[in-house]
Amino acid sequence: MPETENAPENLVADIEALEEKLAAAKASITGRFIGQERVVDLALSALLCGGHGLLIGLPGLGKTLLVDTLATVMGLKGNRIQFTPDLMPADILGSEVLDKKPGGERAFRFIEGPVFCQLLMADEINRASPRTQSALLQAMQEKEVTIAGEHRPLGEPFHVLATQNPIEQEGTYPLPEAQLDRFLVQIDVDYPTREVEHDILLATTGVETGASMQVFTDKELLAAQTLLRRMPVGERVVEMILDLVRAFRPEEESAPDAVKASVAWGPGPRAAQALMLTVRAAALLEGRLAPSVEDVIAMARPVLSHRMALSFAARARGEELGALIDRITEQVTRIEDAA
Repeated sequence: MPETENAPENLVADIEALEEKLAAAKASITGRFIGQERVVDLALSALLCGGHGLLIGLPGLGKTLLVDTLATVMGLKGNRIQFTPDLMPADILGSEVLDKKPGGERAFRFIEGPVFCQLLMADEINRASPRTQSALLQAMQEKEVTIAGEHRPLGEPFHVLATQNPIEQEGTYPLPEAQLDRFLVQIDVDYPTREVEHDILLATTGVETGASMQVFTDKELLAAQTLLRRMPVGERVVEMILDLVRAFRPEEESAPDAVKASVAWGPGPRAAQALMLTVRAAALLEGRLAPSVEDVIAMARPVLSHRMALSFAARARGEELGALIDRITEQVTRIEDAA
């Protein structure tokens, strides 16, 4: 990269231009996905960081609409897979078929599955068997799949936005820990407020409904992902990230007593990496040039919730993981402030 492109004044100008473009993208998305700006911000963060998002919520809360709108606004080729108990890995990845050419010669031809796209919506991912869920493991981590011994690259960029029903529902298979760790953020989609639901009713039951427009191209999104990684992160923010992630590991001597008593296993290094990226995205979406400690606090739940688990005893006591994350995050923040 030329030295002039790394100049601070050019970096600031590039970030400010990206912030304006992101504001337009967000406005286009919220024109269809009404309310729940926090959900929109987290979904955009996943794309800006080059990662994947796991949307958790009951049916009918607009998760599919959000992903479809994101594909349009960000200029990505999108595909959708409806995960069901009888779905097979080949239905996702594709398969080789035996073709007969006009001359009578026979040869195998590969037919691409829906995973060959730029934005894949894995709808109700936890309704498929673990065998089928695992078909996405290599795709999510390495952005390629191996079929019949041949490595086949996927679209660039490549993102998975998966929807998941609450595991308490019947007919669901919990995602394995290794696959959960590959999702950059967990996005909880809750019921809308009364005021937001009022606006949804008026906007969706008339003759015309809100339409979204393309704001980004795939190349512009790739450039934004590169720019995000060039954003400066202060040492205090880095230390807060490390302190927070390590505080949730029950094996650490310095871990709080509540973590040692309630957490079965804690987050690994991917959690710290995810926080380093998502705090930058949070700053961008709010029009700031660098992330703050407050961004770390705001991203704690989305980044950590799916990367750790309560022990059996903690679940028996009725503890909630989200409440524990909030409590320990507040405790770590107080220690940081005192230091």
